[in-house]
Amino acid sequence: MSFPNLSDYPLNRRQFLNALLVSATALAVDGAVNTRSAHAASAGDPFSLPPLPWPDNALSPHISANTIGFHYGKHHQGYVNNLNKLVAGTPMADQTLEAIIQATAGKTDQTAIFNNAAQVWNHTFYWNSLRPKGGGKPTGALMEHIEKDFGNFDAFKTEFAKAAASQFGSGWAWLVKDGDKLAIVKTGNADTPIAQGRKPLLTIDVWEHAYYLDYQNRRTDYIAAIMDHLMNWEFAEQNLAT
Repeated sequence: MSFPNLSDYPLNRRQFLNALLVSATALAVDGAVNTRSAHAASAGDPFSLPPLPWPDNALSPHISANTIGFHYGKHHQGYVNNLNKLVAGTPMADQTLEAIIQATAGKTDQTAIFNNAAQVWNHTFYWNSLRPKGGGKPTGALMEHIEKDFGNFDAFKTEFAKAAASQFGSGWAWLVKDGDKLAIVKTGNADTPIAQGRKPLLTIDVWEHAYYLDYQNRRTDYIAAIMDHLMNWEFAEQNLAT
């Protein structure tokens, strides 16, 4: 079966949601998207879609294979495709994602490159921020930092969930290291802490395509599911240590 390529043409919010829901209905008949096919890149493309760190049904029932199929297989892949087109034949084709993001941040004539490069990076970081049977509490140095900078873990958890829920429109909530302290920041659309000199430790994607098939408008339920069941504290600890 075929799916609407949502990255190829502009959609208003209602058109986007209608297209997403129509395709989701088709998925229920035809089965889950084969995300393995999304890994392929044309010969010579500088960027390709990184594989997921777990099977596409591994986060169920908190995030369904249907959502992963669209979010990863269509949206994330779309950002990779767009970035490859935008940098083809330019010196950026030989640069890392991080270098491209930092070189194009805040430059209005390179907004499209920044948006797609940052979304490729952000989404790859988001997948690694999640794991099956995650959640709970961190340990070791990360927990010590959280208790020092937020008072206790419950206070941190409340502030992180509030940041994710209150991000207006599309965007991200991040746990970052900013100098010697941990901080919680929000970014809109494709913006990312690495463009601001901050070190990301974890993120929650709050674009509607991250949760609408499973939670509709219940963003707070999606955030709670991640915090309680999917948060990859081991990944955050590795990022803090490196």
